[in-house]
Amino acid sequence: MSATISFEDALARIGTGTFQRRLLLVFGLVWAADAMQVLSVGFAAPSIAAEFGLNVPQALQVGTAFFAGMLVGASAFGRLADRIGRRRVLLLTIAIDAVFGLASAFAPDFAWLLAFRFLTGLGVGGTLPVDYALMAEFLPPRGRGRWLVMLEGFWAVGTIALALAALAAPRLSDGPAWRTLFLLTALPALVGLAARLFVPESPLYLLRQGRERDARAVLERLARINRYQDELPAIAPAPPTAAGGSILGPNLRRRTLLILLVWLLVSMSYYGVFVWLPVQLAAQGFGFLRGELFLLLVALAQLPGYALAAYGVERWGRRPTLAGFLVLSAAGCVLYGLDPSPALVAGSTLLMSFALLGTWGALYAWTPELYPTQLRATGMGAAGAVARLGGLAAPSLLAPLAAQSFAGALALYAAFLVAAAVATVSLRAETRGAALG
Repeated sequence: MSATISFEDALARIGTGTFQRRLLLVFGLVWAADAMQVLSVGFAAPSIAAEFGLNVPQALQVGTAFFAGMLVGASAFGRLADRIGRRRVLLLTIAIDAVFGLASAFAPDFAWLLAFRFLTGLGVGGTLPVDYALMAEFLPPRGRGRWLVMLEGFWAVGTIALALAALAAPRLSDGPAWRTLFLLTALPALVGLAARLFVPESPLYLLRQGRERDARAVLERLARINRYQDELPAIAPAPPTAAGGSILGPNLRRRTLLILLVWLLVSMSYYGVFVWLPVQLAAQGFGFLRGELFLLLVALAQLPGYALAAYGVERWGRRPTLAGFLVLSAAGCVLYGLDPSPALVAGSTLLMSFALLGTWGALYAWTPELYPTQLRATGMGAAGAVARLGGLAAPSLLAPLAAQSFAGALALYAAFLVAAAVATVSLRAETRGAALG
């Protein structure tokens, strides 16, 4: 019998190259579009309120509907991707995102707008678990974390694009600015839908399904694109895995509860700092925090955070890098309360942008590696759902506290981040350089 090699050895021989760069751009385009969709409501709300005769808090229900859709989509489509395959769900979610994102721009009334934003959120939420599961499964162990952080870094690209779109929207149309803004945020998803038609099914998923011939065909395609010249040896069949399973099963329960706790605490802190805290500070005279130009600076501050996370997850490991960024984020919260001056508030916000987005980069790199292939998208979907839950909880739980006690809100955000760091250290699973299960 001819010698065989493992799936991970085959990926290592082929290496990373043109195929992974194309995949990064395809997924990154949609991840940037998702950032635009998530953040656009803050810029669209005043225009929505003006057109439909609402106050701004009522108009912000559009964001609540969107987050509710993301919560459902992340959980449902993550489980579905583990059952029927990554590629089918990959195309379905981006189609929902594009179609209903575009429909949002033409909503005839507020009720229809709420429905369209919920459905758009359904698609956006579903892209998260599938993109990261599939991207991880096309990467060899060495350098995988760096590539996953780079994918998360497209969030900053989307933030920059949204700020530019918000500046341009009133000048591009005589109609309500929110319609132009939602149209601009939907266009990248339409391009992403076309680009994703060329993304193959995950070879690791195929191998785990017993479809060795199909898995090899995908690997040979990857090798051709990456200009790997040698012939690949036969790929060893994947070891049998139990059908079904659960991320809350005995072997994964502790790991799941700890990583989901980290996602929840980071999400509540992120939305508290970047959505509700600026509202409170704007009322105290720091209105520049909500301007498009300052948002550009905030997005640019994210880039070195992602760069350090990409370096750290490979140099120091996933767990220490994530814990370090969480502690730095907690320190950034404390800085806000030292001196209520424009310079310190602006500096603290930029530091938080650096630290919290570095946190997200490390978290997105680590989470898909914590689960076996048959549960990877489910685990990422649960994480995405918990993150959206944190976004929904932030206004109802944290905004009233911020209104009553600015120092109390800062202390709570810092406590959340420290608790997340403790949970990270307690999760004894370092995946740097490890093969995917």
